[in-house]
Amino acid sequence: MLIETAADFDVTDYLRKEMMPHFLCPGCGHGIALRALLWAIHDLGLDKDKLAVVSGIGCAGRLSAYIDANTFHVTHGRPLAYATGLALARPDLNVVVITGDGDCLAIGGNHLIHACRRNLKLTCLMLNNEVYGMTGGQVSPTTSETRLTTTTPLGNQEPHFDACALAAAAGAGFVGREVTHHVPKLKELIKAGLEHPGFAFVEVLSDCTEIFGRKNDMGSSSDMMMRQKSDIRPSAYLDTVDTPFRSNALPTGVLAKNSRPEYGAAYRQAAAARAGTSS
Repeated sequence: MLIETAADFDVTDYLRKEMMPHFLCPGCGHGIALRALLWAIHDLGLDKDKLAVVSGIGCAGRLSAYIDANTFHVTHGRPLAYATGLALARPDLNVVVITGDGDCLAIGGNHLIHACRRNLKLTCLMLNNEVYGMTGGQVSPTTSETRLTTTTPLGNQEPHFDACALAAAAGAGFVGREVTHHVPKLKELIKAGLEHPGFAFVEVLSDCTEIFGRKNDMGSSSDMMMRQKSDIRPSAYLDTVDTPFRSNALPTGVLAKNSRPEYGAAYRQAAAARAGTSS
């Protein structure tokens, strides 16, 4: 099935060709994440005229400009705020937010918490490369301990966020995580998020080869990609029917899911009831 859908999928059908070539560095995982998103959109047969993609500032924020749909490139940390208004005003749209770890968890942290709490129907893809890649390689809320950045020359001493745990604790209806090494699995996870009738948060672990990788002597882009498969592999594979092989030690796949009422539908129902009472 995956082979059949991949053969049927042409990524250029969903790209603004006049915006090429893209600005992503060689080996950047964000391009892989973008392809997985567009593949998921293709599999679901979503109408591009009914697709709205909102992004903030940063390397991840640039991706919306390449998508042939209704796209909005907004202020730093605020894509979820813009998307909330858009999803409330136009519930007929499929609203997707593309954001980075700094954009989403630092200046945009409060917006993420309250988007999860409200459980409004939209999908948030947070591309986590552990660094502010576009603005100089500064430390971000997800930078691993001891890692070098331009603002942590002695190594990061702060504990990093588990973004998925934060989203689940705040009440997100759907929470998942995947690595760019597993494109078909990432595509399927994004599909599940797009289909969820509430707020879906998907963290994508995406390598920054030029800014973060070089600073930390992590090798070439292919070395960093293979690190997702090897260095963070569990010490025991535990390949059984009940515990299938998973190539990284971090929990991946669907991590949390609930059936809380969707905020937009509840709000419209309350407004309609109020209008009926007043009339």
